Amino acid sequence: MTASPLDCWLLHDGKAGNLSQLQGLAGALGEGRSFRATVGLPWSLLPGRLWRRGLGPRPAGDLPAAGARWPDVAVGAGWRTGRAALWVRGRSGGRSLAVQIQDCGLDPALFDLVTVPQHDRLRGPNVVVTDGAIHRVTAAALAHASAVWGPRLAHLPRPRVAVLIGGNSRAYRMTEDAARAIARGVLDLQAAEGAALMVTASRRTGLAAGALLRQLLAGPDIAFWDGAGDNPYLGYLALADAVLVTADSVSMPSEAAATGKPVHVLPLPGGSEKFDRFHAHFAALGISRPFTGRLAEWRYRPPDDAGRVADAVRRLLAGRGQR
Repeated sequence: MTASPLDCWLLHDGKAGNLSQLQGLAGALGEGRSFRATVGLPWSLLPGRLWRRGLGPRPAGDLPAAGARWPDVAVGAGWRTGRAALWVRGRSGGRSLAVQIQDCGLDPALFDLVTVPQHDRLRGPNVVVTDGAIHRVTAAALAHASAVWGPRLAHLPRPRVAVLIGGNSRAYRMTEDAARAIARGVLDLQAAEGAALMVTASRRTGLAAGALLRQLLAGPDIAFWDGAGDNPYLGYLALADAVLVTADSVSMPSEAAATGKPVHVLPLPGGSEKFDRFHAHFAALGISRPFTGRLAEWRYRPPDDAGRVADAVRRLLAGRGQR
């Protein structure tokens, strides 16, 4: 759906994953301005209908001062921002749509639109179900990253394998033994396939496991980003022939799926029914497979979750005569 850009307020809680989803949707809608806007205890105990009417206290954060022009859309992501989106809708007199990314524990009927990934159980007439997490990785972003990082990584032979390493979460644990197993698996793959490795870890990897991985994954034809300098994450995705990603993340496989390239899932200790549903869904779509120690070739059509949600938002506004 082609239309003029929308003015969006991106209401975040400071978590990188939530902000990334907000920016991904804003990129599909038009213009986005980010504000920290959260509701904590005891105010989060107020009934959702009061927030929808704008009767709760001003959310904590850096929202514009009174008198500012209200946006077309106020989008929250995560548990603490849904009430903030409802507050903006109420204070705007209903001009601003209230959109929520992820289940925030409120009745979805309070919002104009809610979006959740397929592995989440929340459903409703105004709930848009996506395949994975909304994100910022687009074909244009990958093309730009390829142009920027191609010369810097031109020394790496093919096949090139992006290795995206997460870590500790409620459902998974990154132990030193797990780090050793990951290193051993990808080094065996490198030896068998003659592959180059492009490795990046996250803050959730932890200091001890991260240091161990940097120690073990060193040598010719290995690029390991240690957090210094420009982040090559998009470059790794753009230039990879295949992607390996640890099982603890929804965001990283979703971003890797934007490439249309094979996504291999590396095991970690732990798991949950929700993650099992997510990985099963991506496998059924032909996006990902469990890592077996070797590369395999397959293709699929990358999901366009941000585009689907943006189209739903535009239809809502069009129905109200705003756009």
